[in-house]
Amino acid sequence: MTERNLVQAVNAALARAMAEDPSVLVIGEDVGADGGVFRATEGLLARFGKDRVIDTPLAEVGIAGLAVGLAAQGFRPVAEIQFTGFLYATLDQVLNHAARLRTRTRGRLTCPLVIRSPSGGGVRAPEHHSESPEAIFAHVPGLRVVVPSSPARAFGLLLAAIRDPDPVLFLEPTRLYRATREELDDDTPPLPLDRAFVLREGTDATLVAWGGMVPEALAAADALARDGVSCEVIDLATLKPLDEETILASVARTGRLVIVQEAPLTAGYGAEVAARVAERGLMSLRAPIRRVAGWDTVMPLPRLERDYLPNAMRIAAALRETMAFA
Repeated sequence: MTERNLVQAVNAALARAMAEDPSVLVIGEDVGADGGVFRATEGLLARFGKDRVIDTPLAEVGIAGLAVGLAAQGFRPVAEIQFTGFLYATLDQVLNHAARLRTRTRGRLTCPLVIRSPSGGGVRAPEHHSESPEAIFAHVPGLRVVVPSSPARAFGLLLAAIRDPDPVLFLEPTRLYRATREELDDDTPPLPLDRAFVLREGTDATLVAWGGMVPEALAAADALARDGVSCEVIDLATLKPLDEETILASVARTGRLVIVQEAPLTAGYGAEVAARVAERGLMSLRAPIRRVAGWDTVMPLPRLERDYLPNAMRIAAALRETMAFA
């Protein structure tokens, strides 16, 4: 077993996938000689060669288009987009081609590609480097959206994403890249996609979070535990498709729901979670659903970033508000 942080877990998953399957390629800006902007692809060029680790021009739409073409012709490309603010340029290829290819060809072709990108704030990066656009991509039919929150889940979910026959957007929380370390064996099996993970069981309230907000949710649950409140914490991990059964089962036990997202509040993915519970679990609720989110502004980098991002204190306050309902 080797201790790895999240970015090292990503690197290990890529290396294993490439060793197991010669059709797996890594493409993107600076992924080769430089090992990626956060060193997620470090060492892969030396191990697998320039035909499988391919540096591209600075053109995100070109990277996405190349990935679609490779995937349609039998390869399994893993494309890196350096920051999520640059993902918007890929929307044409992802929405109009990658996500539609199976339907367009009536199943004759599939599009087994992964687009990886650092995501979210917390590192005081410049503009375009701290976005949380998961809701935009979760709206695209035919596209999976995965957001790991720990080294072990990053490793297992990335392996599963690379093996999936359809396109996957894999958003890696930048603030968690080097935040924690976990024991992780190279032979660890893939984790199932499309399933949420119950990280902490509870009886009084359900906390749903993903990505960089998971540690904040766990910290808020710890704070409430000191007051005698038992919170169940769920890491969604796969946003699209949503594992609503796990959420509904939890809300049926607790009667309260607080959803945490890093992105701005309006039309964020938390609204989808709230709608699913309102549609199928309304009679279980003992209090209104609460969302804790970023503000409806462009993130005010760098000095006010900490005031923008949800934290354990704001989450704990929302939980206490829900507990005030009889």
